[in-house]
Amino acid sequence: MTQTLSESLEDYLEAIYYIVSEKQAARASDISKRMNVNPSSVTGALRSLADKGLVNYAPYDIITLTAEGSVAARRVAHGHEVLRDFFTKVLAVDDGLANTAACGMEHHVGREVLGRLGYLARFIEVGAKADGGQWLGRFLEFCDEQDRRAASSGGVRQDKPRDDPPRRTASTSSEASAK
Repeated sequence: MTQTLSESLEDYLEAIYYIVSEKQAARASDISKRMNVNPSSVTGALRSLADKGLVNYAPYDIITLTAEGSVAARRVAHGHEVLRDFFTKVLAVDDGLANTAACGMEHHVGREVLGRLGYLARFIEVGAKADGGQWLGRFLEFCDEQDRRAASSGGVRQDKPRDDPPRRTASTSSEASAK
């Protein structure tokens, strides 16, 4: 059964997932520390997650994920990891910034898009090994140049917007192969 969770509850579920992965169980204080929130906020979230059947929770006791909670938590954690890895490995973004961006985006990017980003990151990683990592160096130089241009123009990007490229559909693919 797939449940729709708020971003906040997904964040709690993800935190519990990582704590349980490290310690086999979590306590409300562990969650509070990891998320930097008040213990009363944790209690409310745990009650909601327990009501949805995602965690085993009783006040002052350890917290564990149910089978359904484990699946949901892995899905959220996986989305975060795919985005963070894409930002760090493909876009060469600093770890802290990548983590913050992934936290904000993981709730809004669908599974298909996450899957494709993961594929792209792996494809580029394999390509980077094949060309000795030269493409990454060229990309970083390009980023530095764009940053310098933006800084010299008061933070305004100088590149010209382009029209969206035409989308490939089954008919355009077959037409192209027929030519």
